[in-house]
Parts: sequence; structure tokens; C-alpha cells
Amino acid sequence: MDITMNHDRVELLRAKLDNFTISDYHGLKSPGLTCYLNSVLQVLFMTEDFREAIKRCCSKDSTTIDSLLGKLFSELERSWARTHSITRNLGIADVCRQRDAAEYFEKILCLSSVEASKIFKGELNHKTTCVKCKTKNVSRNFFWILPLTVENLGRQTYTVETGLKAFFKGETSCSVNKLYCDCCNKKQDADVGCEMTLNPQILSILLKRFSFDHNHRCHVKLHCKVDVPQTLHMEQCTYELYALVNHFGSHRGGHYTAEIKSFETGEWYHFNDDIVERVKQPLFGAGNTSVRSHTAYLLMYRKVSRCPEKTDEVNQEAPFIYSDVKAEGRRDEAEGGEALVPHHQVKDEHCSIGGNLMCLNADMV
Repeated sequence: MDITMNHDRVELLRAKLDNFTISDYHGLKSPGLTCYLNSVLQVLFMTEDFREAIKRCCSKDSTTIDSLLGKLFSELERSWARTHSITRNLGIADVCRQRDAAEYFEKILCLSSVEASKIFKGELNHKTTCVKCKTKNVSRNFFWILPLTVENLGRQTYTVETGLKAFFKGETSCSVNKLYCDCCNKKQDADVGCEMTLNPQILSILLKRFSFDHNHRCHVKLHCKVDVPQTLHMEQCTYELYALVNHFGSHRGGHYTAEIKSFETGEWYHFNDDIVERVKQPLFGAGNTSVRSHTAYLLMYRKVSRCPEKTDEVNQEAPFIYSDVKAEGRRDEAEGGEALVPHHQVKDEHCSIGGNLMCLNADMV
């Protein structure tokens, strides 16, 4: 009888411990509805190399955001932290207005020191060839995020691998998407393609769920499920997923959270503003190699195997590409005599801070 009672008490205690919400990490206190900022700040904090680089650089350069991030990270290591200073530094005046997490992820990296931000930096070689005169144009562009166009395939499942293949697959820009050719002095059909020439240490992928519906003439959000693999293989590089930023709601407003795997404990945690909880059910368990999600928006993959790079060094003067470029607004810009430019690329001599990312301008729901 005593053994049975002791066993029952142990099981009861175990059940109570499992229901505790105590976490190894802490949440963020914000001045308003800035879940889009909180989610990416937690991702950056939980990225080991970035956190360590911020600690080294936070007192070196007062012109960067490193000192504010360093203070925030130091506080998060002990308890919850306030985001008020970073919010002001980023120029967020209306803290009740919903914005885009990917945009502010890029903005923080642009304002961070080179040593810290280079962890997320990759490089693409874009090639365009005029179909008429065969003139070729090659341009190097650095990126923070690879944007993948999400398609609602009905009963078929859209996968991240499908999106990556489509991104790097060559295509012909024709009809209304013709590109301006300097040699022909007019718009021409052009063969367009790109390849990755510098694989970043952290590969960030944007699932472009927000798009313009031409039939209904309005912006919409695609809620279709996407297969997110645990491991990605890209040209002799292997990447492992360690963070997802989720968006709930519609294009008019919503809520961001993050699920992140700790490099310290190996456990997954759910970050929801000031609440942090350990994920009880592993994202990848029982032989599952992918997770199917209708809310995944930003994906972060850590490189776990090296590969030979095709560039000798990182050229800080090379232009950046936008993480989400709408071809619609650029079709007529080449009339001014620009060289052939891929329709999914925008060139900028400075770091472009998510200029064409669609902001979620309505209040949070």
C-alpha cells in the first residue's frame, strides 16, 4: 500500500512539474504592440555568434546599434528586459502600429557593426543576357534574407526546397517584364538567373506570404501550409533549422511569435513577447525531418558543414538586394537607360532596409 501511494505521489508531482511554465530564458517588455520587433530580437539573442560579436563590439563604435543590443542581451541573460531604447533608436514612433518582422530584422543588421552582421550576410551573382543581341550583364549583390515566393498549390504541399529551386532556376523575362538593354537601346526579352557565391553562416529565408491579388485588386495573405525541413543541403553546404518567426492573422494585422532552438540547452523554446516557455513537443521527433506550418514566416538555418566559397573576400561596397522586391513598381524604371536588371532584384549603392517589404499597417488583432 505504501509503495502504491508513493508511486501515485511521484506521478502527481511529475505532472505538476510538467505544467510549470518556468523557462531558462526571459521575455521582453515593450512600450506597445511591437511583437514584430520582439520576435527578431529574441532570434538575434539566441544566435550564439551574433550575441558574442555584440559583446565584443558594443563599446567600440557609438554610431552602431551594438551598445543598445549589448545592454539588452546582458539584461536578458539575467531576467526580462525592456525594448524602449531600441524602439526609439529604430525610429518607431507609433508603437501601436503593426509592422513587418523581416523589415526590422534587416534594419537591425544594417545598423549593427560589420563584425556582428556578417554572420547573416550572403552573396548572389545575378546574370542577365539579352535574347536579341546576347549582351550579358553580371552583378554581385549581398543579401540578409532570401525571399521565396509562396504558392498555394491546393492539395499539393509547398516546400522550402521547391521555393529554393524556383529562386535559383533561370527564366526569361518577357512581355510586360522585358528589361532595358543598353546595346539595343530598348526593352528586350532577357534570360535571367542567379547563383549563390557566398553562403552565409546563418541562412535566413523569408516565406513571402503577402502578395497582391490582381483578380480582387487587394493585398492578401496566403495561409497555406509549408513544409519546413530540419536540414537544407545547398551546394556542398548543410544547414540546420534553429529558429522560426511565425505570423498569425491577416495582411491587415496580426501577431508575431518565435520558436527557437537553444545552442545552450539543445531545447526548443516558444517566445511570445514577455512570455517564454519550453516547447514540450519537439518540432522534429519520432523520425520527422520536417514540420508543416501555416504560420511560418521567417526561417533561420545555421551552417553545420563548410563549403568552398566562390569569392575571395566580402566586398563591403557591393550593393544589397531587397529581401522582397515587387516587380510591378519597376517595370518602367528601365526606360531611363539602366542596364539589364533581374525583375526580382533591386540595386542600391547603400544597405537597403527592406524598402519593398509589405508592412502590416493596421493595428494588431
